[in-house]
Amino acid sequence: TAEELRGLREFRDELTNSSRNGAKLVAKAWTDPEFRKLLFSDANAACKQVGAETPVTLIALENTPEVHNAVVCTLCSCYPWSVLGLPPVWYKSPPYRSRAVIDPRGVLEEFGVTLARDVNIRVWDSTAELRYLVVPMRPAGTDALDEAALQELVTRDSMIGTGLAGAAP
Repeated sequence: TAEELRGLREFRDELTNSSRNGAKLVAKAWTDPEFRKLLFSDANAACKQVGAETPVTLIALENTPEVHNAVVCTLCSCYPWSVLGLPPVWYKSPPYRSRAVIDPRGVLEEFGVTLARDVNIRVWDSTAELRYLVVPMRPAGTDALDEAALQELVTRDSMIGTGLAGAAP
């Protein structure tokens, strides 16, 4: 029916825009030290604070100059929709799911992420009960930006680990 189609469209639009929930989490963690502590100790509680509740256990992973995190689901396509929006097609593809574990550095390079050889790459495997959110490093030159402007620098791919947060405008 027309009403059912409208409902499906609204649901799809809500999921598509939910990647902004993850961007809110990241930007707030970049600007609020107390929230940052909460996000890394209890990501589900942090999600509630920004109105982005998720029905599964969520763990936040911090990218640093020494460690880069990437997320995959080797069994299927477990993905935190309420935080990252709709999963990209490639995330569900068997080649990504296997190669991300076997050759993470090579896969990241294909996504345009070239890391120094001394950066340790950690690959995290999502499950039906446990999902991950990568908190990318805050880009240099963004100290004067507010949370709203910082959110615009955070991409879905940077929260999966296959991208980096954007550069300051």
